[in-house]
Formats: sequence, structure tokens, C-alpha cells
Amino acid sequence: MTITAGIDVGSTYTKAALLVDGERLEAKAMNRTGFRLAEVAERTFGEACAAAGIAPEEVDSVASTGYGRHQVAFRRLNVTDLTAAARGARFLFPGTGTVLDIGGQTMKATRVDEGGLVTSFRLNDKCASGTGAFIEKTALYMGYDSQEVADMLDGADTALPISGVCAVFAESEVINHLSQGESPGDIMLGAVASLTGRSVQLLRRVRGEPEFTLMGGVLRFRRMVELITEALGAPVNVAEGEMVQFGPAVGAAAAAQLRLDRTGGSAEQERV
Repeated sequence: MTITAGIDVGSTYTKAALLVDGERLEAKAMNRTGFRLAEVAERTFGEACAAAGIAPEEVDSVASTGYGRHQVAFRRLNVTDLTAAARGARFLFPGTGTVLDIGGQTMKATRVDEGGLVTSFRLNDKCASGTGAFIEKTALYMGYDSQEVADMLDGADTALPISGVCAVFAESEVINHLSQGESPGDIMLGAVASLTGRSVQLLRRVRGEPEFTLMGGVLRFRRMVELITEALGAPVNVAEGEMVQFGPAVGAAAAAQLRLDRTGGSAEQERV
């Protein structure tokens, strides 16, 4: 039996996942990333090990991914975001052909083959209006926190237009809607609709094909999944609950297992 760990140090949350023999998710943990990336990575890894009832030294290999992946000093493997998301999607949904990963800083659309390898991709990392951070910032501006967004969306009736091509212009539209007494829920739905439009454009640019698998914290919101499904005209895969945020961490752990299988347990640090 082998145990591998994937640690995804994202801009908003850090996630750790443990796999047994690359086939079974044994445990997971998640914390806000903050500014001390090395510390949060080690703490989250420790919490996942504790949840599995094992000591950290019992883990055979650790792979890191995410924007803070280089801060994980105890990693053996350094996995790119695209590779981790692709392998995580195929682990969770083996029929995945296209992945949409909406993170706090970037949005990524990726085509993958049957082996989980990336065949093409497109990124939207030029402006916050095309990322998950846009939703959280819109909520905060209106006096809500991210935990209240789902209820706001469920109670919304009309998606108010928010068409700004950047976060600054979009924020101006939010201010204008508020000044006219519009419902915060309808404003939030408009923000989600705007993000949905950008995500579907990215999927079309990558020539996405079914099965579509969605991941990232904003996909916790049912209304966003519904909007993307409607726009694509095809069913989508979405992991339940907080698992929607663990795709890259799971994928990194799967990549660590694959490298162990290929190298026979070499301890040399590598990048994939």
C-alpha cells in the first residue's frame, strides 16, 4: 500500500488530499491560504494526515500545485495547475473530456485525453472580473461575505446586467445598481451571469467537448452551475459539496502516485 498527498496552495484556499494506491481518497483538509504559504501548506497537510490517522512521515510522496506550490518545502513533486486539474477531473469523473477550473486568480479551460494528459488549454488571468475573486469582492462590497452568496443567488429573480470588461468597470456597474435600489441578490446573480459568460467563451475557445467537468469554489453555487449548463447545452460534472474545490489537490496526489509507479520511489524532486 502506498499513500500519496497532493497539496494545492491556491490564492484563497489551501487544500490537501491523501490517496491510497492512487485509487481511493483517504482524507482531505482545507484552510484559508493567507500570507504564510509555507506554514498553511504544512498545517493543512498535517490536518489531512491526522484525519487519516497516520503520521506525516508515513506518506510515500507529496506533490504540490497551485500558485504557491514552490513554497511547499517537503514536496517531492511540483505539478502545474493544468496537469493537476486534468488528473483530478479524470480521477473524480473518468469520462471527462474538458475541464473548467475557476480559481481565485485565474480561470482555466482544458481539453484532456483518455490518459488525463492536457491536449489544449486557454487561460483568463488578465483581470479579476474573470475569476472567482470577482464574486467574493462583489459580495463584500455589498456588505455580505462569501458564505451568504448561495442564499443571495437562490433568492434572486433577475440577473442585472454587469458587462464591464474589467473588475473596476464592473464594480462601477454594481455601484450604479445599488444607487438605484436594486436587490443585492439580483446584482449578485448578474455578477455570476457575467462570470458564466466569460467561462463559456473560454470553453469555446478551447473547443471543449463532453464530458464537461467543473471545479473551483464558485461552483458551490447551484445557480452558476445551472447557468453554465444552460449556456453549454450539455450536462456537466460537479463534485458534491466542498469536493468541488479539491480537484487539483486530488490530481496532484494522483500524479505523485503515477511518478512513484514509474520511478520505483525515487526521492528526487521533479516538475510535471
